[in-house]
Amino acid sequence: MRTGSARKRRLKDILYFVLVALIVIPFLFPFFWMVVSSLKTNADITRVPPAWRFTPTVLHYVGVFEEHDFSHYILNSAVIAFGSTLFSLLLGLPAAYSIARFKQTKMALAILVARIVPGITFLIPWFILFSRLRMVDTYTSMILAHMLVGLPFIIWVMTPFFEGLPVELEQAAMIDGATRQGAFFRVLLPLTGPGVITSSILSFVFSWNNFMFGVVLTGAKTKTLPVAVFNFMAYSEINWGGLMAAAVTITLPVIVIALVAQKYIIQGLTAGAVKE
Repeated sequence: MRTGSARKRRLKDILYFVLVALIVIPFLFPFFWMVVSSLKTNADITRVPPAWRFTPTVLHYVGVFEEHDFSHYILNSAVIAFGSTLFSLLLGLPAAYSIARFKQTKMALAILVARIVPGITFLIPWFILFSRLRMVDTYTSMILAHMLVGLPFIIWVMTPFFEGLPVELEQAAMIDGATRQGAFFRVLLPLTGPGVITSSILSFVFSWNNFMFGVVLTGAKTKTLPVAVFNFMAYSEINWGGLMAAAVTITLPVIVIALVAQKYIIQGLTAGAVKE
């Protein structure tokens, strides 16, 4: 009996890992191919059939940082992503608390509409406004543009977290002498830590990867990484090695952040949906 149950257990484990592999491999293979291609010469990349045996080279990465000044674009993307995430949190957390505590359904509906409307809808009016204010190719214009998407997202994610916290917590803090603002910052906000981390990371990732606003609102001073990738695409040819190296440079920080904070992301995505 024990041998039969052990075989069944092994068979289940094998089937489980096979199923996981069938699901994961199609998602990981493009990134694997991108990394491998970034270490090949352009001749090896375009060879048919693909060259699996090759001498790795880092010349594409050297070109990315020396010839195309990707360190400048990384700085631009970091400033814009951190800035838009920070200001979205400063405005979004109190707004989410207000919606949750005072049942502001109309405001919640407006936030939902802003969340649903595609960002490209705001692109032309935003460009006209910033052009007249002479704010095109500035960090301010890009941070505000990214907040159009990041701010409604943070409000929509954080509202269920505040709704799940008992009102008695802040009432007890106010009885002890705290103001409503003090109860919010000292009592409620620490309890919503997983939600704050999750919404911050996802908002940062959106801003880091955003191409649409960058291609219209940036210039030489504030060009971001997704826009800078176009430097490797010309009318007559495409620098595939440089393009792959640039793509790895853009993707790797996001993957590292996701791996480091995956525990908090899972907690944040599940905790806000559970109410007692």
